[in-house]
Amino acid sequence: MGNGRLTEDVYTAADARLAEADARVAAKYPGEPPGRQPVHTVYVPASRYKTRLVADWGKQALRVFGEHADQLGLDAEVADRVRTKLLTEPIEDLRIDFEDGYGKPGDAEEDATALAAGRTLAITGGTPFVGIRFKSFEQATRRRGIRTLDLFLAGLLESGPLPEGFVVTLPKVTAVEQVEVAADVLERLESAYGLADGTLRFEVQIETAQSIVDVDGTVAVPRIIEAARGRCSGLHYGTYDYSAGLGISAEYQSMEHPAADFAKQLMQVSAAGTGVRLSDGSTNKLPVGDGILPAWREHLRLVRRSLERGFYQGWDLHPHQLPTRFAATYAFFRQGFPAALARLRDYADQTGRGVLDEPATAQALASFLLRGLDCGAVDEGELSFSRSELDGYARRIP
Repeated sequence: MGNGRLTEDVYTAADARLAEADARVAAKYPGEPPGRQPVHTVYVPASRYKTRLVADWGKQALRVFGEHADQLGLDAEVADRVRTKLLTEPIEDLRIDFEDGYGKPGDAEEDATALAAGRTLAITGGTPFVGIRFKSFEQATRRRGIRTLDLFLAGLLESGPLPEGFVVTLPKVTAVEQVEVAADVLERLESAYGLADGTLRFEVQIETAQSIVDVDGTVAVPRIIEAARGRCSGLHYGTYDYSAGLGISAEYQSMEHPAADFAKQLMQVSAAGTGVRLSDGSTNKLPVGDGILPAWREHLRLVRRSLERGFYQGWDLHPHQLPTRFAATYAFFRQGFPAALARLRDYADQTGRGVLDEPATAQALASFLLRGLDCGAVDEGELSFSRSELDGYARRIP
């Protein structure tokens, strides 16, 4: 091999000029975080939260699924897995709602409800992920939101440790500074309750125009992530507040409106590689009464649409939405499972059959298989890789 004509000083100069950029990229883009992401977040008004809520939702969902599942034309394997899920883990992520779903009952009542909800959670647990949505940090509701979070933690921590998977939700962000202050408040709460630094994390709801485009015309989402100082675990799209804020009439407010897709694409680009996960919003067409089957079919389609666009989580607001949440999710992963497994196997064996995948695609294939495994769509025995091997491919830097 011949000698190149560049001397060492060229290499050294390039390293020196890019050292700061290298450090910035490594800090801001750590990649997909390890661990499971829930397939949904269930929002329940705090006034309705009780010890048997998760079990009651599972029973109600299982009953309606048993009555109507045969009319959905589901694959038998998918239907069986949905039944098992509703029996064993009907809710993956529960958010006890003190915001829109709860209303404004007055300070004394909200104080009492916050304490009681914390104590109830300490007794029951029951979901892999859990937390509360408090009122926004806008001027009118800021003090109430902070007090509710404080009292909820008091009720929770007087009876035991903070649950694993605990996360809180910051709604209706209209200024990046609200996110900065939320991070400050969580830091102070950690100190007050003797929690380790960084324990309290929050997801930000993207449901205002100002959380997409800031007052100076810049994209606000990256600044929101930065302002959270490592505490932002997710960005959740708020279908109806966002649509209404843009002046879209109620009839046309939807998860699939072009305005919704625009916002979610900006969320997706802004969060890519940061370790911040994404969630789509909700549909308000509930599968109840004579409208069960039409609402189920729409929910199946919307959940599938989100999954195809890289949004692996969404909101559910009623027990009857659980069957179609899991059915759509399981069908998506089971249908894609054989091809993803074969492609990753070919990549690992370097066979070169048919498709020449890049390392980044191998990461995506492994992440897909892990998501299917985590949610119950596939079993580890169906894979020709161990979980640790899949983790290795999913975390590998090309």
